[in-house]
This record gives sequence, C-alpha cells and structure tokens, in this order.
Amino acid sequence: MESYMNLSFVLLPKGMPGGDMAKPLLGRILGSGDFARSLATRLVYSGFQVVVGSRNPKRCAGLFPSAAEVTAQVDAVKKTNVIFVAVFREHYSTLCDLTDELAGKILVDVSNNTEINHHKESNAEYLASLFPACTVVKGFNVISAWTLQSGPRDGNKQVLICCDNQEAKRTVAEIAQVMGFTPLDMGSLSSACEIENIPLRLLPAWKIPVFLALGLFLCFYTYNFIRQVLHPYIWEQKNKFYKIPVEVVNSTLPCVAYVMLSLVYLPGVLAASFQLRYGTKYRRFPDWLDQWLQHRKQIGLLSFFCAALHAVYSLCLPMRRSHRYQLINAAVNGQSHARKTDAWIEEEVWRMEIYVSFGIMALGLLSLLAITSLPSIANSLNWREFSFIQSTLGFIALVVSTLHTLTFGWTKAFDENQYKFYLPPSYTLTLLVPCTVILAKIFFYLPCIHQRLRRIRNGWEKGRYVKFTLPSATGEYSSGESSSNV
Repeated sequence: MESYMNLSFVLLPKGMPGGDMAKPLLGRILGSGDFARSLATRLVYSGFQVVVGSRNPKRCAGLFPSAAEVTAQVDAVKKTNVIFVAVFREHYSTLCDLTDELAGKILVDVSNNTEINHHKESNAEYLASLFPACTVVKGFNVISAWTLQSGPRDGNKQVLICCDNQEAKRTVAEIAQVMGFTPLDMGSLSSACEIENIPLRLLPAWKIPVFLALGLFLCFYTYNFIRQVLHPYIWEQKNKFYKIPVEVVNSTLPCVAYVMLSLVYLPGVLAASFQLRYGTKYRRFPDWLDQWLQHRKQIGLLSFFCAALHAVYSLCLPMRRSHRYQLINAAVNGQSHARKTDAWIEEEVWRMEIYVSFGIMALGLLSLLAITSLPSIANSLNWREFSFIQSTLGFIALVVSTLHTLTFGWTKAFDENQYKFYLPPSYTLTLLVPCTVILAKIFFYLPCIHQRLRRIRNGWEKGRYVKFTLPSATGEYSSGESSSNV
C-alpha cells in the first residue's frame, strides 16, 4: 500500500468553458489529505467543476465531494495550467516523474514548515529550483483547512501571494477572489520565507503585553499578599490565608487593569512630548516608543480582560463560605450593642453607590473599546469614528476609572491604620501613572500647546526657512528668507 496519494484538481468555472478562469489545480497530499479535500470542497462551493487526479482513483473517490470527478493523475495534469502542490518539502522530489508534463505550468506551493526558518531557503524557492521550467507561486498556506471548508466568513479572508511572474500572480489572485478570499500581493518569491513563517508564530504581537500584564500581576499580588495576609498573621496572629485564592486575586486584578489602561495612553503622551521637543513629526521615535505604540491594542484588550475578571470575582465574593461566617459573627457580636439600633452610615452608603456606579460605567466603556478594536467592527467605521471611540472615549474611560479608584479609597490614604508594614494601600500606587497621563492630556489641551501640536502634526517644522519677497523703495521686489518658528 502506498504511504501517500498523488492528487490533482482540475477546476473549470461553470458557464465559462475555456475562459480565462478555466484553471486546473493539482495537489499532492501526504496522509489523509485534509487540505486537499477542503480545497476541493471550497472550489465546488465556489462554482468550479473539480477533477481529481490520483494514482488510485477508486480508493480516493470517497474522500472528495461527489461533485468532484476522480481520474488518473497524468490525465488530470494534461488538462491543467495551474497546479496546487500540497506536499511536504521532503516529498517534492517525487514529482520529478511528471517533469515533462509540468513544464510551463504554474505551481502554487501551499506548504508550511514545522519550525521557523528551518531551512536556508523557503519551500517555494526550493520547489522552483527543482522545476526551473515551471512558474512557482506561493499562496494559500496561511489559510487553514477549516477556513476552506467553512468559507471566508468564519476565518481569515486574506490569501498572501508572492511570485516573480506578475501574470502568474494575477491568475492565482483571480482564483482566490472567486473563492471568496482577498488576495494580498507580498512581492517576489523571496518573500515566501516570511509567508511560510506566519502560520508558525504564536501570537507574536502579544508576547510583550502578556509578559507586562503577568509582571504587574505578580508585583501587585505580592504587595497585596503582604498587606492582607502576611501582616495580620505576624502582628495579630490571625490566619488570613483563605484570602489567597479569591480576595487577594480580586484586589490585584483592578490594579493591573487600571495601570494597563493608563499604559495604553501614556505612549501617546510621550510621542506628543517628543514632537513638541523637536518641533517636527518627521523625526523617528525611539525604537522602544515605536514598539510601545504598536502594542497599544493588545495592552488595552488585556486591561479589559482583567477588568472583566474583576467584575466576576466581585460578584462571587458574597458566595464564599468565609463571607457567610463573617456575617454570622457580625450578627452575633451585634447583640452586645443593643443600644445601637441603626447601623446606617450615610457617608458609606453614598461612597459605595458612587463607587459601584463608576465601576459599571468604566467596564461599559472598556467593553466598547474592546469591541471596536475587532477588525470586523473597525473596518465598518471611518477614521474619525474609530479615532473618537479609541481616543476620546478611551480617555473618558481612564478618567471614570480614576474616579472609581478614588471613591474606593475615599479617606483611606489618610488613615494610618491602612499602612501595613508602612506600606500604603495598593490603590494609591495605581494612581501614579493614570494621574500623570490625565494631567499631561489636560496640559496638551491648553490652547497654546494644542495649537502648536496641531501645526506640527500638519507638517510644520521648527527651524524651517520660508522664502518671501518684499517691495523695495523703487517699487521692485527683493527676495529674502525667514525662519518659520519666529
């Protein structure tokens, strides 16, 4: 029994016999051939007439849609001009038996590596070296079998394509468009290595934000553990270790969410300061600031994630057994204070009402920011709408979160009993960066600063000289120059 199957697909658009889009496809699949079957299914659903070529047509007939015709491989290759090569790099040499039949054909390499930069040259370039008489196009490797089966509505719509031949690239792009995908020209075949690495990367844009969030979580968790658990155990001999799974985590999550939200808008403040300092928008930002600006979306989504977890944890606090025991103890101890018939404290009631209200509004705004950051939603907004939501409403979310934090702390910052091991409450530490961002934003909205910053972003540069002409005493015009920052 063969360990692999040689398969070819010949597609002919219905109603267009012999037309420009009558492009045959070939794929050679190792093992069960998930990608080959998915590709054939998508072609059938797209209105193409698919012919499958195999060394064992009878055995392979049941693997493909009933609308696809299964025939011998050599016969299928003769009918085609565009061939999808869907085999592992190690098995490219097995196609050498079809060298004469493949001459002058367009080979679409859809393969991927198992490791990033596993070989010195890309799979597509290696395939081109084996078949110099063919035109190799790299494409469809970033599309999964699931996306091919379910259609572009439920997966990535972009098909990255690169080739040294523009006509072959255009042909494959037209096929992708008919299938419902969006072709993206990535240039020459030398870009194939980068395209092949894309499916192997695991959330490359999320590494720095995730490590940042984890670092902040560990720092604040340790800080809260010392204050809420360790201090009572050492100074009061009280066992508060039951707070570790829920209460300490719930005290840490809002700290992380609040600081992460401020870190979304801090690089914008630094960028504006940078432009004001040098009086131009054409000077390149430092690499660390440029990377920070590019990761703002991920930082914001992690902020929303922590805030949502904080809301869930807060709702679950009354469900804990420890909370029920505390209520019972409070009721029992309250019997010794019979004279005090009313436990209502007006100030505390108002503080908690305002505190919860600000928290709900902040979470609602963060939800809106998170939803509009999704590509499907962002693409439906124009730039002004997107900028208003992400910039203006985002800054309002930061202000509301600050009010939420301040109403939580209230007068605790001035209570010496709140300083455990001389450490201030954690919420006071979280206020440092957000308040800096808010004050800087207010400073930039001052008319004199706002006008200068707007001129810089419109192209004005400090120190740029402007030519001008003035009439002389004789009525003639003389030329001169003046600095634009005067």
